[in-house]
Amino acid sequence: MKKNHILFLVGAPLLAILLVAIKVYYSAYVWRYQGPDVFFYIKPSESFASINSRLAKEKLISSPRLFHRLSQWNGVMTKFKSGQYQIKTHSNLMDVYNTFINEKSLALYFTVPEGKNMYEIGKMLEERQITSYEDFITLCKDREFVKSLGIKGLSVEGYLYPETYDFAPNLPADQVIKTMVREFRKKMMVIDISKSKMSLEEIVTLASMVEKETGDKSERPIIAGVFLNRLKIKMRLQSDPTTIYGMYETYDGNISRKDLLTPSDYNTYTVKALPIGPIANPGIASINAVLNPATHKYLYFVSQNEGRHFFSENYGQHQEAVVKWQKTAKNREGKSWRNKTEENNNDVPAVIKK
Repeated sequence: MKKNHILFLVGAPLLAILLVAIKVYYSAYVWRYQGPDVFFYIKPSESFASINSRLAKEKLISSPRLFHRLSQWNGVMTKFKSGQYQIKTHSNLMDVYNTFINEKSLALYFTVPEGKNMYEIGKMLEERQITSYEDFITLCKDREFVKSLGIKGLSVEGYLYPETYDFAPNLPADQVIKTMVREFRKKMMVIDISKSKMSLEEIVTLASMVEKETGDKSERPIIAGVFLNRLKIKMRLQSDPTTIYGMYETYDGNISRKDLLTPSDYNTYTVKALPIGPIANPGIASINAVLNPATHKYLYFVSQNEGRHFFSENYGQHQEAVVKWQKTAKNREGKSWRNKTEENNNDVPAVIKK
């Protein structure tokens, strides 16, 4: 009995210690954050208690108590620096701890690539926790707000200049939009549009189409020339990206013949002019391409499946090019238009212009 009593007195604490050790090990190394990669922003002068509480609330760590003890044990509770940190999916508690203590905060830079539309930008802003997608899109379409910015149009589309911005998290949507529109105005100050027969709104609209049609800088003036040639003879522009934009909020990644034939203010298969407004946010290169288009007689172009296009002056030549580049399997196999879009992140290439 005495021996069993001794074993119990010794074994029970050891078992308790073992169970605690297992729990600690599980919480620190086995448990994993299951959500998508997120950016976690530590505010200047934010207390450790606040940081720990937010990590637990957002389920980025398994145990706020363990995170507190670990930080206390290592004497780093006052060494969490303000800034933005990326917490990746499947991170354990130790990964999160090491991210804050051993890694530098990410620069709070937000880059808008050329050719992104306001819906895409809105999603990017929300992913970076800069502003709410819903607030951003609502304001982008708010007629009174748009008018207050000096924009003549249905939305701010086209005037959210593609640039790298230093945005802090949790900014009001109006502040983000005003900053981007202000950058557009700044860039346009050095461009003379007085010699153009088009208004600023028409220039930006056509430039947004050029931006979406090609990721190759050298092609932009040529494509601008094609559209201008068509406009001169009142020929439909028939640009797939305009049709897609007109139904963007319900677009599932596929475009059908029915979509091309369904009238909308943006569908240039049905409208004999420019769409009602920009379909994306162009950079200066595309705006300059519209102001200084290449002089030629081309009316058609078809994708060669690697980012470039074949241009034709008449429908017969164009049909031959369609057969060669779109209907011949070997010319499509293993090729991607994305290979040459270093400057642009377009949704859909211009495949066939009829």
